[in-house]
Formats: sequence, C-alpha cells, structure tokens
Amino acid sequence: MDVHDKPIHDRIEWLFDLARRHSAEFCSPEAYLARQRYMARHPTAIAVMKCMDGRINLPVATQTPLGIIQPFRNLGGMFDLGWPHLGEVLAGYVNRMVSAGRQVLVLITYHFSRGNPQRGCAGFRFDTDAAVAHTRAIKRQVEYTFGSGHGTVFPIVCGFETDEDALILHGSGDQRLDLSVVAPGDTSTLAPQLAALFPDMPAQVREDLLPLLDGNLAHIAQVREAARTLDIEHREWMICLGRGFDFLHTPNMALIIGPYSPDLADPIRKAAGIIKANMHARRIPDDGFLLLASVPYDELGMDRARAELKSRFLSQFAAAVVRADYPELADTMFVRTAVLDWRSRALESLSGPLPADAPATPRPTAG
Repeated sequence: MDVHDKPIHDRIEWLFDLARRHSAEFCSPEAYLARQRYMARHPTAIAVMKCMDGRINLPVATQTPLGIIQPFRNLGGMFDLGWPHLGEVLAGYVNRMVSAGRQVLVLITYHFSRGNPQRGCAGFRFDTDAAVAHTRAIKRQVEYTFGSGHGTVFPIVCGFETDEDALILHGSGDQRLDLSVVAPGDTSTLAPQLAALFPDMPAQVREDLLPLLDGNLAHIAQVREAARTLDIEHREWMICLGRGFDFLHTPNMALIIGPYSPDLADPIRKAAGIIKANMHARRIPDDGFLLLASVPYDELGMDRARAELKSRFLSQFAAAVVRADYPELADTMFVRTAVLDWRSRALESLSGPLPADAPATPRPTAG
C-alpha cells in the first residue's frame, strides 16, 4: 500500500521510522569516514537555498556524501536576507565556516520541468522566469551582505530541472552551463567552462565545485537509463515547520516551511489550504494530517533547551493558525513536536507541556 493511503497513525509511524533510518545511515562508520575524507579533499563549505519540494535532493543529484551540503529550505523557495532570523542563521553558518578557514559556496536554486510546466514550482505559479528573477535578487543580497569580491562567499544562481535532475549554472548575463547537454564523457571540459563562466571564482572553490558537476553528469545518465514516473500528483499530508527535515526528500509528502519569514502565519495558512484541498479531492485520506515542528541543536544543555522551547512555540503557533483559519481541518490535525541533534541527525520527539511559567502563545487572528 502507498504510504499516502495508509491511516494517519501508520503514516506518522512511517515518518519517524524514516527519520530513524536516515540518522542511522548518517551515523554509520562508512558515512562518517566518507564525509571526513570528502571534506579533507574539498574544504569549501556548500550551502543550498531551495524549495521544499522533495524532488530537489542535491546530495543524490550530485552523488555527494550525506552531511556535506547545508540546506536552507522554504515553501516555494522564497527567501529574503532582510528577514531577521534568516539573516542570523546564514551569517552564523558563514562565520562558523570562515572561522575554520573555509570558503563558502552558496547555490541559490530554482526548479522547473522541461516536459511539463505544471510540474514546475507551484510557489511561483509555474513561472520559471519569475523564479529566476527571485534567485537573482537573493544573489544580490548575498553579495551585499558578504561582499561582491567573492573572495570568501561565492553565490551562484542554479537551476534544477526535475525531469532529469540536471543542474544549470548561471553566470553573468545570459551565460550558463546546462549539464543536461554535456555528455558524461566530457567531464574534462567542465573546468575550462567553469573558468569562463565564473572568471572571478577562487581556484579552490572551482576545484570543489567540479565533483558536484561530475556527480550530476553521472546521475543524469542513470536517470535516463531508468524508468521514471514524472506525472506525480500532489498528495502532501503533512506540514513541517522549522529546520532539520533533510530526511524528507520524498516527493509530494510534506509542505516544509522554514522558520525564516517574520510572517509565519501566511505560509502556514497556504499550506493548510493545500492539505484541505488534497483531502477534498480524495488525494489523501481525510482521517488526519500531521503538523510537525522541528528545531536543531548543536550542544546539550542550554542549546538543546532553547531548541525545545522554540519547537514547542512553533508547533503551538502553527496549530493556532490552523484552528483560527480552518477550524474544520483542525479536528483532523495531529501535532508532533521534536528537536534534532545536529551531530547525529537524530529526530527526538518531545512530550508533555511547556514549563508552567512559560508565556502563552498568542492566538493568531483569522487572515
């Protein structure tokens, strides 16, 4: 039975089992050593800003070990570095990498489908030109924040064609490198093409970007040889709020909302509307949907305690939004609150109420 068709309790159990398996794979000796070996050879830190769409799985599409690429995911792939929390999180990440002597490559992605525009990004109403314009605006913000000289932080607008998982790197103007038209045997031409596309890219960054491109060429070849279902109906049955959802790279399962925008209620309302529509169209059972909040922590003690409070706030806030705007949907809502140990990628479910002296979460008004 497709997991979408299972009772809600079985779907929730499947989800947490998926998280456990992801953590076990991440913590395995082989995976740990692969990461250490990879970072020793390729020290450039890699961050990707992307849509919540589960099809956009950069580690798989580039054949990169788990834990190398740092994701920033949000509904529709929409970001603004003026958002206070996003700016703090990204700046904190860059500072940690730079303090370790590493340069940072930021891939700012949009996605689309060559075979059918309706398989593109619903967040931009399937308008690829609008998505590209948005990613270019983010690139300008990254350059404004971290410097346009590109000596330490190098941002790239990067397309992701979801039919073949092909990367498209955008240079200045109309220049671009579309890996879908590069033959797998032509990997030796990638270095000079990168140098022409990004003449100011530091040599180490270029050296560390090449393995991702080589891996993408190999992955594209594998996709072309395999039978692949492309016309997948949207059947999302969970709303995920926060960070730490790297294990959820399964298409049409979740609507993931990063905790970045100062107006969190708006994307929560939109996500709830999509869940409601899926139920009414019988694309998913109407016995319930999952609202899952997750916040990562790096250290035990204060850091974990703060993550716990934040996750509890997010789940309570989101649940209040759903109750205010979709009271009939709220009757089918199952709320789970979790924190994620960033060292092991282990998702830890929380139980029990907030501390007795914690302030109450304000109830959002209907939008």
